[in-house]
Amino acid sequence: MTTSAHHAQVPHATAASAAGSPHVQRPQVYDAVLLAGFGGPEGQEDVIPFLRNVTRGRGIPDERLEEVATHYRHFGGVSPINEQNRTLRQALQQELDRRGLGLPVYWGNRNWDPYLGDAVKEADKAGHHRLLGIATSAYSSYSSCRQYREDFARALLETNLVGKVKIDKIRQFFDHPGFVTPFTESLHEALKSFTAAGHRPDEIRVLFCTHSIPTVDAEHSGPRDQNFGEAGGAYPAQHLAVAEKIMASVAEACGFAPAWELVYQSRSGPPSQPWLEPDVCDRIAELPAEGTQAVAIVPVGFLSDHMEVMWDLDEEAMEAAEEAGLQAVRTATPGAHPKFVQGLADLVEERINATVPEQRKHLTELGPWYDVCRPGCCENVRLGFQPAAAGLEP
Repeated sequence: MTTSAHHAQVPHATAASAAGSPHVQRPQVYDAVLLAGFGGPEGQEDVIPFLRNVTRGRGIPDERLEEVATHYRHFGGVSPINEQNRTLRQALQQELDRRGLGLPVYWGNRNWDPYLGDAVKEADKAGHHRLLGIATSAYSSYSSCRQYREDFARALLETNLVGKVKIDKIRQFFDHPGFVTPFTESLHEALKSFTAAGHRPDEIRVLFCTHSIPTVDAEHSGPRDQNFGEAGGAYPAQHLAVAEKIMASVAEACGFAPAWELVYQSRSGPPSQPWLEPDVCDRIAELPAEGTQAVAIVPVGFLSDHMEVMWDLDEEAMEAAEEAGLQAVRTATPGAHPKFVQGLADLVEERINATVPEQRKHLTELGPWYDVCRPGCCENVRLGFQPAAAGLEP
């Protein structure tokens, strides 16, 4: 992949990343890893304050938030995402230690305690000033990449650590084998269960599912000077490329390739605003008329079984499948799968060593993605460009 040359600034970057090369060309010594999460409530009393944080600046009244809160209240007001990130942090720390890298892993969230600013202050207090960020999202879009970069910049500004603490970020890892392999393994098992139940390949459908985003955000995802074809932007193009790779691997293992498609979930915008479609539940309802008797739902857009997976898929999508008379399986997310954890450690090491692109692990033609995000990448057209780390301005 290539993008045009650019000489803008890379704010808050280490020396190796400050030049703005798509892939760093100088090794860099880091002091620590910064794991950046979305955050989630851990009790009934946390739910509305958490949702206020998620929707801040959008003027959504508490009455509307309470409608969304029912999803969390169904699970006792506890989102599993914080515990999952604690588990991932511990597993990653153990893997980095096993490799002798000597990097402590700090963890902070965008929307709930522990916050990123607190994690950055903790790192600074320990004398760790060159941080390598890992966002808990694999794909390119405003909400899954640039917003995390804005979070990094905001954390530095709010803690008055600009200039003292530097934050880089590993590349988007949508097509790294460590991320893709857990999906492939779980889908293989699901398809074996369908054939064992007597379903023919032409009766099986695979739905790769990811979070819907506004169409305009999808169109602006990825570098502005790169053409992603009919997909319209990096976000859908990356998902399609990963799904194709997973299906090719599964077909080789199973000896057959059922029909598949990319669907979306968790839409939250007003009806007047176009979002990516089709919706997963809408497609499930249509499948019986197309001869489908079994459906595998693959949450390819998600790292772990957080609320959107547990409610939108395990509750709503599975209910839709039951109503449609379909046998349905929701396959696993990477979570703290050993290969995923090893993949994250690989990404840390490639950044430390400035591994050349030709030697970086990736499974699609879109990779390996960029170490330093390109200018104008993943714009939120409603908010404009806000200060961000780990990428060329704006």
